[in-house]
Amino acid sequence: MAPPVEGGDAALLPEFPRGPLDAYRARASFSWKELALFTEGEDMLRFKKTIFSALENDPLFARSAGADLSLEKYRELNFLRCKRIFEYDFLSIEDMFKSPLKVPALIQCLGMYDSSLAVKYLLHSLVFGSAVYSSGSERHLTYIQKIFSMEIFGCFALTELSHGSNTKAIRTTAHYDPATKEFIIHSPDFEAAKFWVGNMGKTATHAVVFAKLHVPGDQCHGLHSFIVQIRDPKTLLPMPGVMVGDMGKKLGQNGLDNGFAMFHKVRVPRQSLLNRMGDVTPEGTYVSPFKDVRQRFGVSLGGLSSGRVSILSLAVVNLKLALAIALRFSATRRQFGPTEEEEIAVLEYPMQQCRLLPYLAAAYALDYFSKSLFLDLVEFQRGLASGDRSARQAELGREIHALASASKPLASWTAQQGIQECREACGGHGYLAMNRLGVLRDDNDPNCTYEGDNNVLLQQTSNYLLGLLAHRVQDGACFRSPLKSVDFLDAYPSILDQKFEVSSVADCLDSAVALAAYKWLVCYLLRETYQKLNQEKRSGSSDFEARNNCQVSHGRPLALAFLELTVVQRFHEHVHQPCVPPSLRAVLGRLSALYALWSLSRHAALLYRGGYFSGEQAGEVLESAVLALCSQLKDDAVALVDVIAPPDFVLDSPIGRADGEVKGGQGLAGVPQGPMGISAELRCSGGSGVWWLLENGHTWGSFCGEGPEQVGTVSSWCVAMLALWLQGVCPSPACLFLSRWGGGTARLHRQRLEVHTLWPLPSSHSPLAPQSQVLPASDHAGSWPCRPLPHPCPGIPRPLCPL
Repeated sequence: MAPPVEGGDAALLPEFPRGPLDAYRARASFSWKELALFTEGEDMLRFKKTIFSALENDPLFARSAGADLSLEKYRELNFLRCKRIFEYDFLSIEDMFKSPLKVPALIQCLGMYDSSLAVKYLLHSLVFGSAVYSSGSERHLTYIQKIFSMEIFGCFALTELSHGSNTKAIRTTAHYDPATKEFIIHSPDFEAAKFWVGNMGKTATHAVVFAKLHVPGDQCHGLHSFIVQIRDPKTLLPMPGVMVGDMGKKLGQNGLDNGFAMFHKVRVPRQSLLNRMGDVTPEGTYVSPFKDVRQRFGVSLGGLSSGRVSILSLAVVNLKLALAIALRFSATRRQFGPTEEEEIAVLEYPMQQCRLLPYLAAAYALDYFSKSLFLDLVEFQRGLASGDRSARQAELGREIHALASASKPLASWTAQQGIQECREACGGHGYLAMNRLGVLRDDNDPNCTYEGDNNVLLQQTSNYLLGLLAHRVQDGACFRSPLKSVDFLDAYPSILDQKFEVSSVADCLDSAVALAAYKWLVCYLLRETYQKLNQEKRSGSSDFEARNNCQVSHGRPLALAFLELTVVQRFHEHVHQPCVPPSLRAVLGRLSALYALWSLSRHAALLYRGGYFSGEQAGEVLESAVLALCSQLKDDAVALVDVIAPPDFVLDSPIGRADGEVKGGQGLAGVPQGPMGISAELRCSGGSGVWWLLENGHTWGSFCGEGPEQVGTVSSWCVAMLALWLQGVCPSPACLFLSRWGGGTARLHRQRLEVHTLWPLPSSHSPLAPQSQVLPASDHAGSWPCRPLPHPCPGIPRPLCPL
């Protein structure tokens, strides 16, 4: 188990290293440490620091800067890292029940290090584990311990090749055989293959498999879940009757092995059925505590809500990381100025502020919402585990399903747009792979698709709201829900009579203004969608056609506006509670107002169309308020980022360093991670070559740095020259030739340069045994004379060779 971080606030929240960001930190209107303690709490901060410290000090998690791992190596390393996380035992089962928010906190910490690692851990422990716990019974508790000891490794197999979002059309079957008391799991054809299942490609030994349950007489009782062993845990070979494989390379998250599986009459014990929603007696009789088939179906997919809430959290992580990189860079990058002699930080420009700061406010608001929704989900799952079948419990499940279905689209799209804005806001340096923004963008992208396509999920939320309104119209029922997210709709008619009456920017700088507008907007869209749906039906459209025809311009914006209102409402209440320290109220109030008004501004056309806005002034006030809040938060931006940014080792972006030092090549590389951030990696492949020349005042010591060993690789078919101007170490430049026609490395460590090649140095290019030359830095000058070689790479300048 990893040792917890000890010490007081100084050890828990140490001062940042001095550097170019000091000026912005000094201008902050609040203490970043105080905000961190208020936002997270001391216990949670110690928990996160314990995780980050363990990762940084464990060689298994060492960053391989500049090295592109093969797909197989990356997945193997990711699995070993996932295994190590369980060995550290950061979070025991008891801790999960005692402090449930540590579950998403652990996943967020892993996501900050590597999204593939976080998702792999999440799918095994939370999605697979939660499905077993919440859908199973006492007879399945033995699996829980095996999950956390990694005796087994799990996945969640719902999606099929031909059906993803349409879960009712899943075609895998499970026929019960009373003679052997077994279920026969079968894929009728290739289109019924389980597809895109995370962890299934290489590493999963067990799967929660969703299949249609049939009892004797071929009576089908719909979708149920089963624990099915798909591989031998000792050999990882497929079990008899199971065909399992890997999906291959993806656009992102390539440390995660997505796979497919087909089952050919695979027999599993009767006890493999996760039986909380329904069971089969040894004789073959189906029994269920739920008389309503639709209710049983909804509960059986309850595991999807936990996955969607987790994706919400991971999307927020990606947005936080991108903002930490972009805002720190914006505070140190200087361009133009009032005079030719004076340049100012790009963060001082209103354009840069309005591009980035609304996303910073969104990160804070969505982060708080993700925690609160996770606690709601925990309440629901505890009710399931205790056997609560009350009306409130059922309604809580429906409300959480509606909120989770819309929160995944909102968070993943906000992160997607925000990361792209951060990438562009960093100019060319944001496009450099080593600065990580491209990786964040690609790793966030699947959040928009898995666990339900975003646009399809939004229909779940709009259907929930339409059902409530229909119940009100038909039965006169009140709008009430356990989490109170729809209670405001009880004032539905009077809210629609309201108008936007704020006339000055000063009066608009409060999230209460946006809250009132959002409530009107949701009521308006709900009324319009309901009327459009009924109009379609009166015109002869089926219910299916009518709902489809309503979705684009009515149902979709309704679901998004409802979820944005819920996020704004919860964050507004959070930052205005009495326990908020007085010194933090202003900055938190601005964040709340900025997120609310910025989100609302994207619905300006609807606000005008519905009559809530009228005249030019309403739109101008809203726009001016957003700009004013961005300006007010500009000096606080770096301190706000300091609260949410992980340590430099985890952030892993030269232009996002905590000290703001972006010198020399502006982060032009990854190896070694010295003060300049310039690479010693030399590549030449397929007739082209790349190398970097270091000069003008950089000593050998500053190049090597004082950190751990760094490795630069010289790629195959490459001849390159690295000229080191060793000022302060030797009086003249030294040339080092690295030649590789099959393999070799240059290893830089403190004051030593080690060259490992497949050929002896400095002799000819004979394919002899590998050799290692260890050269003290003081011996570099004049070690070998330099003379021209025949040009090996056409199209580039001729390098020199020390032979």
